[in-house]
Amino acid sequence: MIRVLLVDDQHLIRAGLRMLCDAQPDLSVVGEADNGRDAVTLAARLLPDVVVMDLRMPGVDGITATSRILAGRPATRIVVLTTFGDDDHLYPALAAGACGFLLKDAPPADLLDGIRRAAGGDSPFSQEVLRRLVRRAVDAQAGTPRAVPGLTTREQEVLDLVAEGLSNLEIAERLHIGVTTVKTHITSLMAKTDSPNRVRLALFARGA
Repeated sequence: MIRVLLVDDQHLIRAGLRMLCDAQPDLSVVGEADNGRDAVTLAARLLPDVVVMDLRMPGVDGITATSRILAGRPATRIVVLTTFGDDDHLYPALAAGACGFLLKDAPPADLLDGIRRAAGGDSPFSQEVLRRLVRRAVDAQAGTPRAVPGLTTREQEVLDLVAEGLSNLEIAERLHIGVTTVKTHITSLMAKTDSPNRVRLALFARGA
C-alpha cells in the first residue's frame, strides 16, 4: 500500500485528490495539510511514501516545505502538483528535491500513475514540462546522438528521437508504431543505460 500525504491550500482540490486516491486499492491517503508548515509536521509523524505538494500556499510555501521534509526524511518522494509550469516554479522545486512535477490540468490517470511511479523510484513529469526539460538538456550538449552497443535497431531509433526531445506520441507517429510500444522501448532503454528518468536518458544519448 502506498501511503500518500496531500498538501494544498484549497480544500476542494484536496477533497478531489482524496476521492481519487481512496478509490484505488493500492493507495491510502494518510493525511492532509493546507500549508507547508503543517506538511512538514505531518510528514515527520505519518511517514508517507509520497507527498503530493502544491507550491503556492500561505506561510511556508511548497518549495520550502519540500526542502524541510527531505532534510528530515530523504527517502520521502515528493511530487509537485501545481497550476504553474513555468521555469520559475519548476527549477526551484527540483532543486529542493522534488522527484516529479505534474500540472493540475493533467488527466486523473496521469496523476495516479505519477504517484505510483514516484513510489517506485521514478520521476513523473507532465508531458509539457518533460519536453522542456529534455530540450533544454539536449540544447546544453554539443554533438549528435551516439550509437549505443547492445541496442536493437528500433531501440536506437527511439533513443535518437528521445535525444531530440520528442514526446512518446511524436515518436510513435515518426516511427509508425503505437505509443504503448514506444513506452516499452523507453523502459528497456532506461534499464540498459541505467538512466533513472527520461532527461538522463536524453543526456546519455548525447554522450553526457
